[in-house]
Amino acid sequence: MNGWRTAALIAPVAFIAALGGSWAGRELILEHQRDHGTALHRIIHHDLDLDAGQKAALDRIEAQFAVRRRALEMEMRADNARLAAAIQIEHGTGPQVRAAIDRSHHAMGELQKETVAHVFAMRRLLRPEQAERFDKAVVKALTEDPQ
Repeated sequence: MNGWRTAALIAPVAFIAALGGSWAGRELILEHQRDHGTALHRIIHHDLDLDAGQKAALDRIEAQFAVRRRALEMEMRADNARLAAAIQIEHGTGPQVRAAIDRSHHAMGELQKETVAHVFAMRRLLRPEQAERFDKAVVKALTEDPQ
């Protein structure tokens, strides 16, 4: 009986901790991408002196990426809901919880791959001198210590 009471007290705490960890991980990844995306967006739109053709092509690339990013973000939210349901069922790190975590990692990885493909698509629009400046900004965004 005492073991059952202990489990009944620990299960809600574990559930809340797992949800918090999942949410925090998702937010950290998205925040990191948003911060660096903003810096790259500023550089490509304001610092590289794009011509009209480059701007039009960039608008198309960004519109396509926005659709794909939104779909993956929705998939990650659905993954979080599945994780919450699995935690509620298993009250621990069982097979359903592990599968839900793996699935959410897959969606996060796909978003990262799509983001990198988007960066390369933008780079292909640039003249050599623009690409050099853009490359430096990308490296800085990926290696800079966030503060």
